[in-house]
Amino acid sequence: MADIYYVGVDVGTASVRAALVTREGLLKSTAEEPISIWEPQSDHYVQSSIEIWEKCCTVVQAVTCGVEKSQVRGIGFDATCSLVVLDRSFQPVPVSQDGDTQRNVVMWMDHRAAEQAARITNTGHRVLSRVGGVMSPEMQPPKLLWLKEKLKESCWDRAAHFFDLPDFLSWKATGSLTRSLCTLVCKWTYCPPEGWDTSFWTSIGLEDLLEDNFSKIGSVTCSPGSPLGDGLTQDAAADLGLVPGTAVGASLIDAHAGGLGVIGADVKSFHLPCENRPITSRMAMICGTSTCHMAISEQPLFVPGVWGPCLSAMVPGMWLNEGGQSATGRLIDHVVKGHAAYAQLQEQAQQRFPFTGENIYGYLNSHLTLMTKSGSAVDLLASSLHVWPDFHGNRSPLADPTLKGMVIGLSLSQTLDDLALLYLATIQALALGTLHILEAMKEAGHDIRTLFLCGGLSKNSLFVQIHANATGLPVVLPDQMEAVLVGAAVLGACASQDYSSIQEAMEKMAKVGKVVQPDRELQSFYERKYKVFLRLFSHQREYQALMNHR
Repeated sequence: MADIYYVGVDVGTASVRAALVTREGLLKSTAEEPISIWEPQSDHYVQSSIEIWEKCCTVVQAVTCGVEKSQVRGIGFDATCSLVVLDRSFQPVPVSQDGDTQRNVVMWMDHRAAEQAARITNTGHRVLSRVGGVMSPEMQPPKLLWLKEKLKESCWDRAAHFFDLPDFLSWKATGSLTRSLCTLVCKWTYCPPEGWDTSFWTSIGLEDLLEDNFSKIGSVTCSPGSPLGDGLTQDAAADLGLVPGTAVGASLIDAHAGGLGVIGADVKSFHLPCENRPITSRMAMICGTSTCHMAISEQPLFVPGVWGPCLSAMVPGMWLNEGGQSATGRLIDHVVKGHAAYAQLQEQAQQRFPFTGENIYGYLNSHLTLMTKSGSAVDLLASSLHVWPDFHGNRSPLADPTLKGMVIGLSLSQTLDDLALLYLATIQALALGTLHILEAMKEAGHDIRTLFLCGGLSKNSLFVQIHANATGLPVVLPDQMEAVLVGAAVLGACASQDYSSIQEAMEKMAKVGKVVQPDRELQSFYERKYKVFLRLFSHQREYQALMNHR
């Protein structure tokens, strides 16, 4: 019997990736292509849906070039929760004041609609209970409202279709306008089985979206992994280099695909606290430019400042709560590359690892180990250096996009050692931010026993170990480090009907690679560090109140 494969396509913030994945969840080949990001003005980030689709085609052709196309049984797409705007002829509509038609995607990290988001929050509408009580500028309603208010003639009046990027990709592949529950429930306030809340859209001034049974934003929905249309259309199959009719699964937001790629793994014989417990005892963390914290439950749980509960948004039939940090990998890059000693770091890293491809973070991790005293933990080096990591606002659990970053404990010194310590303190702050989210989820009824990490930052051993140490929980890393791509391939496997359900597919295709245990001797250190962390937030609130006082 010939081998069978599935293709997973992941559209991240700055690149498009694809993988050819076996029935057992092993990656046979991968490919990656960069995509453009434009910043026409501060806090405005835009992309091109035409370029994104072209790069999807390039990477799919690359990973399938060595196999018979009939062996590819299904394809699944995931992407960032960016907003794609098309006209009645499905052509791009510009989303910036410069009017560039090709730039028709408002990116997930675009915060232009912060004022609109605040106004939506102030309505106190009932749909806000499913987004932690606060409307984020990273969700779609405030972005839609901004487009109507700021670009009415050039964009809003011309627009006929507003897609979440994952749904745009599945439409492009199949011609089906059916939207995934993942995108609509998590980012658009849709709530099954009732559907759209007409009073919400009317209350925020977007009543025109009610026309034709909400056709502009989605009239028909389905669970992730459901087969769409008749599979790949003739045009899409030609673009991708696959067979027309190849099954296409309803898409996922990229972080949710990462969740599918790790959270369902069989953990028998690994002696983890989540063994012999339901999947609700696990939290998936998808760690890249930003980090998403995914927890599922059998009954809806409302967590202040955390998105959800969202039914069938990741695992069909289960409720999802999604916490997050808007800048993690991006924050680490910002802190390191903006430091005065960065040029020295680059030079030293190149000298030490000229041929191995070791990156600057591998060098920093080694440098921190050299800085420690014999028998001492690296973590203790940052005892007097503290970071509040919300340089791009707080997504969870405070849900405040106006918060700023803070660093306490700086001196006039700007050596390579100082850079390494600031890097360490930043990672610790991100881990304590995860603890902050875990505490909020626990208070609402979640019982998280084990963390499952994937994404680019999960390849950083220091980042992983500090998350275990700071939270006191074991961290599971996937056997296939590109877990997001495995999750996307799970969608194709489910759509092909080779597996009976998402649950079965992710259990068979997701596998444990490594377990990282917390250092229990550091428990009291991180308890003290966490108290300082929370105090930084209260101090920032005090500063804001003082400056706003008249």
